Amino acid sequence: MEILGKNRVIPVLVIEDSSWAHDLGKCLVDSGISIVEVTLRTDASWQATEIMLSISGLKVGIGSVSKESDLDRGKNLGVEFAVSAGLRGDLVSKARELRMPYFPGVATPSEILEGIGQSLEVLKWFPAENLGGIPALRAISAPFPKTRFIPTGGITQVNAAQYLQEKSVLAVGGSWMFPKSAMSEKNLSEISKLAAQAATLN
Repeated sequence: MEILGKNRVIPVLVIEDSSWAHDLGKCLVDSGISIVEVTLRTDASWQATEIMLSISGLKVGIGSVSKESDLDRGKNLGVEFAVSAGLRGDLVSKARELRMPYFPGVATPSEILEGIGQSLEVLKWFPAENLGGIPALRAISAPFPKTRFIPTGGITQVNAAQYLQEKSVLAVGGSWMFPKSAMSEKNLSEISKLAAQAATLN
């Protein structure tokens, strides 16, 4: 919760052009959102991350982490958290060594058990909607009442509110405030409107 602050919605950003990263991050803050996960999926990701770290009031994390060097580089830059699509012991150990909050993804009871075995209390649940949505989350979380989840994957403004009502859900992650058309056109007005709507869910 220290990382999330007042935000229970984590915008998940895939950015192709870092030249407008500052404007994009400032847009989120002005819309009432103070956290963002920049996914390491494009050549612009690291530069965008570095730029967004300069924005006052914005907590920046990295997503789609796949190797220990991602965590090292993120720590050196000053990112505040890291997220990955799956669970791997070496990444958990590295994040712990760096004292970086880390939310690995899980999809099955066995993976949740593995996470619990590594003393993780919060896990990303991914890809949420493809795994069966809220009914599946209720079933899979029932045997693990002390574990909290961050569902990501197929989350929208509409179903985010429904997920956030679940007692097992700490927060949700989603990219619906960054539609492809708005990103390609650098339409800050559209993104600002969607981000402000997302902020009302917190």
